[in-house]
Amino acid sequence: MLTIESIETIPIRVPLPFTYKGSYYKMRNRCTIITRIRTAEGVVGEAYNADEDEPLQSEIRGIIHDEIAPLLAGADAMAVERCWQTMLPVTFDQLRPRWYAMQAMACVDTAIWDAFGKAVGQPLWRLWGGYRDRVPMIGIGGYYVPEDGSAAGNEIEDEIDFFRLEHGLVGMKFKIGAEPPAKDVARLVRARRHAGEDFLFVVDANQGYTVAEALSFLAMTRAEGIELRWFEEPTRWHGDARSLRDVRMRGNVAVAAGQSEHSRVGMREMMVTGAIDVSNYDASWGGGPTEWRRVAALAAAFDVELGHHEEAHLGSHLLASVPGGTFVEAFAPARDPVFWNMLANRPALVDGAFPLPVAPGLGWQLDEDFIEAHRADR
Repeated sequence: MLTIESIETIPIRVPLPFTYKGSYYKMRNRCTIITRIRTAEGVVGEAYNADEDEPLQSEIRGIIHDEIAPLLAGADAMAVERCWQTMLPVTFDQLRPRWYAMQAMACVDTAIWDAFGKAVGQPLWRLWGGYRDRVPMIGIGGYYVPEDGSAAGNEIEDEIDFFRLEHGLVGMKFKIGAEPPAKDVARLVRARRHAGEDFLFVVDANQGYTVAEALSFLAMTRAEGIELRWFEEPTRWHGDARSLRDVRMRGNVAVAAGQSEHSRVGMREMMVTGAIDVSNYDASWGGGPTEWRRVAALAAAFDVELGHHEEAHLGSHLLASVPGGTFVEAFAPARDPVFWNMLANRPALVDGAFPLPVAPGLGWQLDEDFIEAHRADR
């Protein structure tokens, strides 16, 4: 028995050195929410999830404190599925986007799992299946950075050197979708030439292309002799899973998607439609590890591989637990100072792979000085 007594949250906001731009979005701060579940038995579950800036960060915290905490008061944190189902009514408000509530649930669900692991003395990757104890890591980069000098030291070549030479990552997820395909191909060629042939690439259009543009990009990429491990979110949202399927079939390329879904229902439709080869459902956005593991079960039934959108501290546990896991992902420090500074016991990569902690639960030690320096509630 682990009796939930209280839920605490700490909002974190770290200004980035310049504005990062993907296909149609911009990012100026890196944000997260630390959630702590305190139990009567003295076990504290701790996690960080969600990367929303204001005003959504405050709204997510409000859902946690005003709606979820009363539902879980006195609940047994060992009954994880029951806790998750108890939280579900916060998603029923049809006048509020449901993914707000699913992010709030993710914060709490992850902390509950951390408490569970600590209570039984096992790391979560082992509790969830223990298929491997490390996961290959790829970087995320190739953003459209400012040309006014503010991004100096964070150009494409700098990111590749950081990923490959300094830390030994096995590859890179490269951002495209904001420029015409020919310009994006030129940027990718530049990256490939700098990285060398033994550094894998996936590309991520963040829903920036039409089907025709995605197919054009693939044709030009092949003409340059560049092989892609997968093409992530190639097409715009209104094409639904059918556009993903069209790119997959007509472009003869593995397609990844799922980060923009917030439940197993959306992922089921992608798989039934034959739209994806790789699910990159995000546990920090979509209801937590409990829901991610349901998506993983669906993926096994459809022979779909598994990724995890960002959040290596959590995604590594999930991907290590199952046979279908692919790569854990990390940004460069300028884009994600949280990952590179929050984890006081972050391990060095071993032969390109991120080793999982053997400490119980998530196993991470959060740097209290970093937390105090970047609290957004002061």
